[in-house]
Amino acid sequence: MHTVVVLGAGFGGLELAACLSESVADTARVVLIDQNDSFTFGFSKIDVLFRDRTPESVRIPYAELNRPGVEFRQERVTSIDPGTRRVVTDRSEYQPDTLVVALGAEYDSAATPGFVADGHEYYSIEGTCRLRDRLAGFTGGTVVIGILSVPFKCPPAPYEGALLLHDSLTRRGMRASTRIHVVSPMPAPIPVSAETSAALVAALAERDIGYTPGQRVHSLDPVRHVASTGDGELDYDLFIGIPRHRVPGVVEASGLTEGGADGWIHVDPATLATPYPGVYAVGDCADAPVPRAGVFAENAARTVAAGIVARLRGTPPPEKYLGRGSCYIEFGGGLVGKVDADFLSGPAPVAPLYGPSTELAREKAEFAVTRHRRWFTG
Repeated sequence: MHTVVVLGAGFGGLELAACLSESVADTARVVLIDQNDSFTFGFSKIDVLFRDRTPESVRIPYAELNRPGVEFRQERVTSIDPGTRRVVTDRSEYQPDTLVVALGAEYDSAATPGFVADGHEYYSIEGTCRLRDRLAGFTGGTVVIGILSVPFKCPPAPYEGALLLHDSLTRRGMRASTRIHVVSPMPAPIPVSAETSAALVAALAERDIGYTPGQRVHSLDPVRHVASTGDGELDYDLFIGIPRHRVPGVVEASGLTEGGADGWIHVDPATLATPYPGVYAVGDCADAPVPRAGVFAENAARTVAAGIVARLRGTPPPEKYLGRGSCYIEFGGGLVGKVDADFLSGPAPVAPLYGPSTELAREKAEFAVTRHRRWFTG
């Protein structure tokens, strides 16, 4: 049996395991490793924050995973030697025929001075619950939502947070006493899509939500509750930040980031292969020229799976990675938009916007249902 070890059971790892289970379960053994006991869709944190869902209700236990040829192990990766494909965890050691690193990105809240002491985030379950509790006691004032570094997961998320916060405060009768302001270092919400950016900027303006592009918050003063930017200071009563992202420490220590863009794993954008034979990287930890989002990790996993299958069967290599994915965007009021992005198949990226509409809200819900079924039971 050809052994494939996949480090990380997020969008990329789960899709890769599902693809190999469907295609080569009789000739390939897949060991899927993650330090967590369950999977949570990133967008489910919005449901915890604004829709009274509990963290337990949005978690999908890996114990449910039952796919032929796939074995899940809850272990913490402690070292990776890409030259020999040797992986050490807190419970075992592995040296597979193929190694796929899909460990995602970690959050470095301490990279922004003052953020740990006086900021909130909704990118982790723990941070989401803390912010939810803070909002429950919020009685009005100035809320600043700041993107602290680029790249970051799910580019629409800061704007979704602002729009849904507007809805929540309106329901509670506190919107009139609250000012919401979004600050971003990027020139537009979704730079690759002028149409989507214009729709989000218009949605913010319609709700009297301030928006300042091209500006980054460098630090917070927990005593004065002031955010410092390149152009001055912003007062706040509540600061919500999108924390700096970085590769996990075990990936950085492995040497896989050598030659990679901005400290990420260097990969061939056509195949997702690293410079090391038999070693691939997919998802947020890789420097493929696409946004950090689960749908692009999913697309990358299909490319890598097709390459593994072709090698096992002795067939021609598959098509190159196209960087395609459909991203759903919450616009508030029960409306959801969808961006169908294609980054790599043509001379320039294209990303048309559909909606927003209630029909796409239902489609987003079905997206979660179908992925749950596909990845865990087929």
